Amino acid sequence: MDASDVMTTRVISLGPETPMAEAARVMIDNGISGAPVVENGKLVGIISENDLLRSVESSGERRQSRWLAFGTLSDERAADYLKSRGRAVRDVMTQEVVSVSEATPVAEIARLLESRHIKRVPVVRDNQLVGIVSRANLLRALASRPPAAPAARPDDRKIRDALLAELERADLAKGGAEVNLIVEGGVVHLWGLVRSEIQRKAMLRAAESIEGVRGVDDHLGLAQPLPF
Repeated sequence: MDASDVMTTRVISLGPETPMAEAARVMIDNGISGAPVVENGKLVGIISENDLLRSVESSGERRQSRWLAFGTLSDERAADYLKSRGRAVRDVMTQEVVSVSEATPVAEIARLLESRHIKRVPVVRDNQLVGIVSRANLLRALASRPPAAPAARPDDRKIRDALLAELERADLAKGGAEVNLIVEGGVVHLWGLVRSEIQRKAMLRAAESIEGVRGVDDHLGLAQPLPF
């Protein structure tokens, strides 16, 4: 299996000038802990909840004299200083982004996430963001595979592409947070969160309508409303 078989294609992204408060709200509303940063269609960074939290912590911890601070400011401390006083995503995002291609094997992605201690990796084509693979995507792929499962067949990829196109055409995935699908041996596994039972039924019906589908496994959950 490659990145194209497991990635989330409906990616929630942010712009570099997005205010940090708005970025935090987007993460909370969509149940995600990070998001790629895109400018003019190109990937320019990635921001995580840790970036936002560090900026909040740092804002109250700088007690050093300005003269002393600027007199000994290294590149690393300069970046830290900017992050501590940042007001937009651009100020706190990670700019040196690790990314993969659609053809990157999932085993390689798993090693990358583990070695870099990151939770997600963007999938790019000519520096254009086309998807994202998270640890959750890899776990879903593992859970969807029967023992000694063969590599993904071309038919499975055709089914996945057709279903993604149908969900996009009908705008069925718009209300879900990181709705993801995996196809193994003609069986569609639907993962993610939906806002209502009728949205769940519509997505299941869409999957069943795709030519070549042998079955549909429903792993969808209902998103719980925020308490505020």
